[in-house]
Amino acid sequence: MYTTADRITAALLGVLVVLLAFIGVRAWRRSRVSADEKERRRRAMLLSVGKVGDANLLDIYDSLLVYSYAVRGVEYTASQDVSSLRAFVPDDIASRGPICVRYDPRNPANSMVVSEEWSGLNQ
Repeated sequence: MYTTADRITAALLGVLVVLLAFIGVRAWRRSRVSADEKERRRRAMLLSVGKVGDANLLDIYDSLLVYSYAVRGVEYTASQDVSSLRAFVPDDIASRGPICVRYDPRNPANSMVVSEEWSGLNQ
């Protein structure tokens, strides 16, 4: 029915399919962006196109800063996890008064108070 050459060809074709699938899955996994990288890119975008406004620091929970600000008469309350930015956050942050916020003018709910290259806490 099947010759030895047909069986060898089918086996080699099967190995090739498995190998290509393995290479494809590995490439796909490497191309995925991690959550930390997405957050870094968001902060970089806000640094380049964001507008600066006044904000009030409402509360501090461990590494989470809760703040509020107003844009065009709309009040926003947001938070930022600064655990990866500890080197850029002052130690006496609780005693500080007003802060600055950087927000996206097209989506004012997207905001930050500190990044690697900018800080609204240093008033």
